[in-house]
Amino acid sequence: MEDKLKDIINRGLYGNPEIKPEERNIFLTTIIERVHLALTKKQVIHQGMYDQAVKILETAQNIHLYINGNLSYQLYSNYVKEANKHSVPFTIVNANEKTPIGLVIATEFQAINKPEIFIKDDFYAMDFN
Repeated sequence: MEDKLKDIINRGLYGNPEIKPEERNIFLTTIIERVHLALTKKQVIHQGMYDQAVKILETAQNIHLYINGNLSYQLYSNYVKEANKHSVPFTIVNANEKTPIGLVIATEFQAINKPEIFIKDDFYAMDFN
């Protein structure tokens, strides 16, 4: 009984404990096991959209688009338009911590444990080298 009371008081004072906070800071509030695709800031800034992102937005179920709010709207607006076209909800995340990630497409509540979540092109290398 005393432990439950301490737990309730701690949740009231500090909020619910967060699972994997470092990972959530990097992946714009979601965790890696839910990620279909993550693009770096430089990849989002790149003209056009990645075909892989469009395909996921078109075909995947129960997904959510997370966008780094430190980027200018004009740089990611094409992704927002594509998400709206397919009724995919999106959240613009004002990251508290510095992250190289510009955009994440992830399931909302289900782990998928995709082995490769990055597109490793020249723009990816610019953010991770």
